[in-house]
Amino acid sequence: MSPRSEEPRRDATGSRRGSSRGGRGADSRSGEPGIGGISDARAYTPRGRTIREGGGAARTGAGGGAEQRRTPRSSRSGDPFRPALQVLDGGRAGTTRAGRRETAAGGRGGVVRTVSARPVREPFDDDEPPRRRPGPRRPDRPAARRPSRKPRRPPRLADPRRRLRLGTLLALALFATIGIRLVVLQTVTTPAYADGGLRNRTAVVELPAPRGSIYDRTGAPLAHSVEARYVYADPTRVKDRFATARQLSPLLGVPASELAEKMRQRTLPGTTIQSQFAYLARGVEIEKAKEIMALELPGIRVHRDERREVPGRDLAANLIGFVSPDMNGLEGLEAKYDDLLRGQPGKKRYEVGQGDLAAPIPGGYSQTTAAKPGGSLELTIDRDLQFQTQRILATQMARTRGSVGAAVVIEVGSGEVLAQASYPGYNAADPTAVNSPTDRDDAATSFIVDPGSIHKAITYGAALQEGVITPDTVFPVANTITMGGQRFEDTHPANGRRMSIPGMLAFSSNVATIEIADKLGKDRLIDYQKRFGLGQPTREGMPGEASGRLLPADEWSGSSYGSVPIGHSVDATPLQMAAAYAAIANDGTYVQPHLIKEVIGPDGKRTPGAAPVTRSVLSPQNAAALRRMLEAVTTIDGPDGQATGLAAAVPGYRVAGKTGTGWRYDNGKKQPGDVGSFIGMAPAEKPRYVVAVFVWSPGGEGGAVAAPAFREMMGFTLRHYRVPPSATDKSPKFEAFPR
Repeated sequence: MSPRSEEPRRDATGSRRGSSRGGRGADSRSGEPGIGGISDARAYTPRGRTIREGGGAARTGAGGGAEQRRTPRSSRSGDPFRPALQVLDGGRAGTTRAGRRETAAGGRGGVVRTVSARPVREPFDDDEPPRRRPGPRRPDRPAARRPSRKPRRPPRLADPRRRLRLGTLLALALFATIGIRLVVLQTVTTPAYADGGLRNRTAVVELPAPRGSIYDRTGAPLAHSVEARYVYADPTRVKDRFATARQLSPLLGVPASELAEKMRQRTLPGTTIQSQFAYLARGVEIEKAKEIMALELPGIRVHRDERREVPGRDLAANLIGFVSPDMNGLEGLEAKYDDLLRGQPGKKRYEVGQGDLAAPIPGGYSQTTAAKPGGSLELTIDRDLQFQTQRILATQMARTRGSVGAAVVIEVGSGEVLAQASYPGYNAADPTAVNSPTDRDDAATSFIVDPGSIHKAITYGAALQEGVITPDTVFPVANTITMGGQRFEDTHPANGRRMSIPGMLAFSSNVATIEIADKLGKDRLIDYQKRFGLGQPTREGMPGEASGRLLPADEWSGSSYGSVPIGHSVDATPLQMAAAYAAIANDGTYVQPHLIKEVIGPDGKRTPGAAPVTRSVLSPQNAAALRRMLEAVTTIDGPDGQATGLAAAVPGYRVAGKTGTGWRYDNGKKQPGDVGSFIGMAPAEKPRYVVAVFVWSPGGEGGAVAAPAFREMMGFTLRHYRVPPSATDKSPKFEAFPR
């Protein structure tokens, strides 16, 4: 765009823009007042014509008679300040001033008419601007003034004081709410929020509580816990499970194929989540665990564990039982006293710092729940005697096939069980390595038998106590007797000869025993059976103890009068029969057999076991008389025959006892073969110990095993406790068939 020239623009005639056309140029140059220049801008009206132009036309018409005509817009002055001045005057001031000047010059007032402005013709326009047709001109009218507008009233504003008060109230309410909430957080719910935050910055360490031990009567451990490690795998991190299994197999003693299968990736049941934990071995020795960690196998880790150690392996295993890998008692005394033996783990929670060290923060939060180790048991079992009893029983049982055996040693007077062996046995450290789960049973408390002839001691004792017989009673004994249509006979016939009570016991006469029981009566016999402890568990401490069964009086048949007195139609365990003989040895007082000697608390405090139940069964005189007569079983050997228990005699000691042949029942069914047994006491003059041996054999060899096994067990027991030998020269002399 070209720069604006400072020179006023001129039209085609050479005159300045803004001057009048048609002879008006001379007037303008003549110096006529009020004409030309800036006066044109001041006299400009919105209608497009200046006052000067209107006035000049009037004057021409009046004075010179010249024809009045309109001046085109192109004759207007080109003063650039005219629009601005018009705006300043509001379109009125210039007209007023111009009108006054024209009046003064002409001498009279004229009508001023404002006509519409025509387009200004510029020098470069080619077309001629349109002209108005000539004719009479309407008189000019004065320009009408625009009515002034009344300014709008501003909108009415709200009262600021009301808004200030409302804002103040809202601010106060907000701060009051915040204050109340802060007070609540700081006083009422502080512990809850504090504890909630602890979870994110605390660590928890479990404090192990070892399981209690089981000791023998001398304090020697039969079972105890030792610290160990368990080895586990994260299958998702194991790179080569087969190669890893081959490296671990010799250290863990587990086949590589089994380890590889455990490390196989699998999902958790019921989810799509991959399992990240699998046990490879439990109870691993610490040194072995160190070797495994030194291998740095991916995905293989170790952690603290506990292993139950049984030093004797199979020693008293049928009594002790075993535990699960998680140290929960499953069988035997471990299960019966699990609540006592199992400890309660503790827990330590403390604040830790950030980073890999995660060390406790000194002075930070710390809470410790102390671990409570389990209590311990001290048994009445003598480890050495238990070992010898098991060894002797196993050796004798090796002479039979598919047999079951039990042996019990009881201390007379106290009722303490010194040894309780079962055959077959098992290794408590590896309880799964058995042919049958029944191999882990304690035969002394679960082996139910018809006791047979060993029950005759109860029948004779009841008859003595009730006065039915005396030690000197003698009567003729037939070879057979029929009761309820069933025939009973003796294995050593008397042929009707007179037989003494010792002879009846020595030769185990069924006929004589049935005749004595018939005089005693079934009610009194049943009463003495109960007094001697039959028909109810002894509650010595073993779980699952059988109670046996006595035939109620109202269920007796005719044959029961013959079978019950000689030990048939009666269910009993070896321990029950041993306790009955211990009552005879203890001057007629029954003492409940028991295994628990003391309970040792976690603090080492010792508490004696529960006192055994005692009751009187026989008078001391009758008990002594019965013991003396039972010596005939191991001593009579003459022209009239040999007693049934000669094989049970212990050299150097007087022995009183009884042999027996019974039957075994399993789930109410009689099993093939028979049960051979021997129960005896020594020294007979003042018994210290009672030993009972029961052997069931399908082939019927039990009778040949029980008596020899008793002799060895009793002989070791007497020597082990240094019992002085008996004065055998004072042993009683018996005559089975007095003349």
